[in-house]
Amino acid sequence: MCKMSPRLPTSSFVDRIQLVKLKLKAKRAGVWFRALTRIDRVLMDLTMRVAQSVRSPSLARCILSVMKKLENVFEGKLACVVREFGFPLASKLSLLAQKWGNSDAVAWVGDVDFARYLAVMKLDG
Repeated sequence: MCKMSPRLPTSSFVDRIQLVKLKLKAKRAGVWFRALTRIDRVLMDLTMRVAQSVRSPSLARCILSVMKKLENVFEGKLACVVREFGFPLASKLSLLAQKWGNSDAVAWVGDVDFARYLAVMKLDG
């Protein structure tokens, strides 16, 4: 006699609505054709056409990779430098200033304007 294992609930990684919204946003911004290769666009289009949701981990990895490409294009160069350089440097400077006795430096870690200033200085140099 064959024992059947209980069925685990299926969860989806990405659903069609998310993909359609992202494609619409990318087309409106004019980056759908510029930022994605033909194979990336075909993968997204076929997934939207065929599946209600993506449950396969390997397909989800590919789709999430394409989504990340689009999000990076939307973000822009300055925002990327602020995130990757400005905030980490603001955190380091904050810790250093706190060691020197500046108690107000605690707020520097989350200060977007300060992080943006540091990022612009990085771009300028």
